[in-house]
Amino acid sequence: MANSTLQGMDLTSLRAVLGDLRGQIIPSRFEKAQQPDPQSLQLGFRTLSGMVWLELSWQADAARMVQIPPPSRIGAGSTLAQQIQHGLKQLALVALEQRDFERVVQFHFAPRPGESTARTLVLELMGRHSNVLLLDEQNRITAIARQVRQHQSRVRPLSSGDPYIAPPSLQSLPPESQESIEEWRRRLTLVPVDLGRALRETYQGISPALTKQLINLPCGGDTPSPLTASTPVESISENQWVLLHQRWKSWLQHLSDGDFVLDFDEAGGYRVWNDPADPANDDRALSLRLGIYYRDHLNQRQLRRDHQELRQLLEQSRQKEQAQRREQVQRLKDTVGADELQQKADAILCQASPDRDSIDKAQKLYQRAKRLRRSIPLIEQRLIHHDQRLALIDGSESFLTDLMQADWDEADARKRQLLELKVELEELLTPRRKRRRNGPPNGQPQPLEIRSWDGLLIQVGRNHRQNEWISLRQARAGDLWFHAQECPGSHVVLKASAAAATDEDLQLAADLAAWFSRAKGNRRVPVVMTAVEHLQRIPGTAPGTVRHRQAELVWAEPDRARRNLDARKPLA
Repeated sequence: MANSTLQGMDLTSLRAVLGDLRGQIIPSRFEKAQQPDPQSLQLGFRTLSGMVWLELSWQADAARMVQIPPPSRIGAGSTLAQQIQHGLKQLALVALEQRDFERVVQFHFAPRPGESTARTLVLELMGRHSNVLLLDEQNRITAIARQVRQHQSRVRPLSSGDPYIAPPSLQSLPPESQESIEEWRRRLTLVPVDLGRALRETYQGISPALTKQLINLPCGGDTPSPLTASTPVESISENQWVLLHQRWKSWLQHLSDGDFVLDFDEAGGYRVWNDPADPANDDRALSLRLGIYYRDHLNQRQLRRDHQELRQLLEQSRQKEQAQRREQVQRLKDTVGADELQQKADAILCQASPDRDSIDKAQKLYQRAKRLRRSIPLIEQRLIHHDQRLALIDGSESFLTDLMQADWDEADARKRQLLELKVELEELLTPRRKRRRNGPPNGQPQPLEIRSWDGLLIQVGRNHRQNEWISLRQARAGDLWFHAQECPGSHVVLKASAAAATDEDLQLAADLAAWFSRAKGNRRVPVVMTAVEHLQRIPGTAPGTVRHRQAELVWAEPDRARRNLDARKPLA
């Protein structure tokens, strides 16, 4: 999934979602609205079977309407969420309306089923023009996700208080199942363009994804169609036109019958219709499965963006520290000339009768030599500071690499850990005046936690703050601490204070310390093990920087830790 492309929601998938949701939430009672991010709205509906959550998004490249698992409580205080909450309070969702081949959905709300509509929520899925609007009984806009000013659109400006104007009608033709193959082919070949463009410009409801599905469906036994979206319409053979029209008719039949089955492909896309349909696929949770699909892909996209941003921050910080360190090294080298300056001053004053100017010159040489000698301890402290900062950057890179390679972990957990690392690094590496507020971590750190085979808790720090939390603040007498020897990586704490640890527990903790380190590519890694009582924080250094005593060396295998991570679900 990391390199797959997110497929947009087209008319066909929207019809499939609506068909699935009508059986679940019509009728239902509106209960909750929240806005987790600037481009999406989450709505909760109470049904006889429990709560059903929908996500409506007007994000340009991921506009969608899907069902989602119960979300975290976040975004209820936004202006849009409060307006929706107030406008739909104590109303029931009585109908979901979508007309023809328009990607516009109207949610009709009434005091009770069977009564006239009191409020209408409109979702427009139209790429960068997507929007969500709440209308009153007079069809006036009372809440809107994205205001459209006069200078942005002379045809259709939209603001709170304005009468709602429907989107302009589609200019292309609505597909019809009664249309003959001759007329259908004639329309597609009027202009000598490629097949994909001909389909999209001639008929409504045709998306790039649907074009690919129409062209790439199997035909003539197991032989795939040689057509592509870029095939010129004038070069398509008679037999290919017949096969393509058969698939076209099949698609229209699925739309007419509401016969949809969700199927994912290896390229990261999906289709909601197939011919013949696969009875093994479960379409009862189609909208929810699509919601999870979009959530996972968008999380992966955000992870890649955050990863790239943090990589740039670390590289810029490393270059800055290295340049400053080189400057201090040069200054330290310059202090070697202090002895030479003093010798010159001594030679001047050893003259038989030095004059006043010579004495002043000698005094200045003495002062320069003294200043150089006095600067040595300061320069050495600065060198230590820069070395500590470079070690901090190396450790942060190790944390970042581990997070991006943690495909055994859930996307939401990785997203949370990456956000915590991002905020931490901006606090540690960015000057105070340039810091941005990105959210946590104000609360309690959430390190990775797993159970050993014997039930003992093992904690793994995924950033500097978590390292300090598990090693110094939460550790209890009897707990054991593990860390890859002389290598940036995570602190691992085995909670042996709860019960006696077996050899298998010790080995698992050591393997985890090896895996969550820069040495994870080695077959065997030396790992330091000591009691947490033997740890001491180094003053003036970054969080999680400790020294230890009375340590024991344990040999660990990172690959074995990876197999254990795959075999058991982390607790956090």
